[in-house]
Amino acid sequence: ILSAYEKTSIQARRRCRAALPPAPGRAACLENEYARGGALQYLAAWDVRRGYVMGRCAPTTGIAPFGRLVKQGLAEAPYRSGARLFWIVDNDSSHRGEAAKTRLRQVDARIILVHTPVHASWRNQIDIDFSIIPRKVLTPNDVADLEAIRLRLALYEELSNQNPTPFQWKFNRAKLTALLVKLEARQRALTDTRFTCFQEAA
Repeated sequence: ILSAYEKTSIQARRRCRAALPPAPGRAACLENEYARGGALQYLAAWDVRRGYVMGRCAPTTGIAPFGRLVKQGLAEAPYRSGARLFWIVDNDSSHRGEAAKTRLRQVDARIILVHTPVHASWRNQIDIDFSIIPRKVLTPNDVADLEAIRLRLALYEELSNQNPTPFQWKFNRAKLTALLVKLEARQRALTDTRFTCFQEAA
C-alpha cells in the first residue's frame, strides 16, 4: 500500500548575507533577505506498512511526473512482484478520477488507485511525512541552488529508509464517530443561538 502525493514549490533561497551561528546568549540569526534560485516539486510515495519512502524531484507536477514516480515504484522490490499494488492519492489533477485509474491500469494491471474523499487529503499518510520535511530537511532554507535541495531530499530518504518506521495512527473509527457527534452538537448549538438572537431582535 503506497500513499503518494506532491509537495509543490520548494524554493531555493540564497540568503544575501551569511547566517550567524548560535553563540552564548544568542540564537542563530538567519538573514531575512534572499535571492530566489527557482523551485522544485517533490513527488513521493510512502509505504504504509513498511514506513519506507521513495521520491523524486521534478520541475513541474502533472500526469507525466506522477507516471514517472509510479514507474520508479514498480522498479523496486517488493512492488515489482506484488500481486496487487494500492496507490492512495488525493483528487489532484495529476491522478484524478476514472481516467487516472484506467491510465495506471494500462501501465500495470496490478495497480489499484484509491482516492481519498474530496477535502480530506489529510487522511493520506504521506502528508505526515511531508509535514516533517520542512522542519527537518528544508530548515534553514539557505541553499545555493536547486541541486542542493535535491541532495537534501535524497539524503532524507536514505536516512529514513535505514530504519523505516510506519506511522501508528491513533485516530480510529470510534474517535471519528465521537468527533462527528461533537461537531454536530456544536453546529446545533450555534443554530439555536442564532435563532434565539433573531427572535429577540424581532
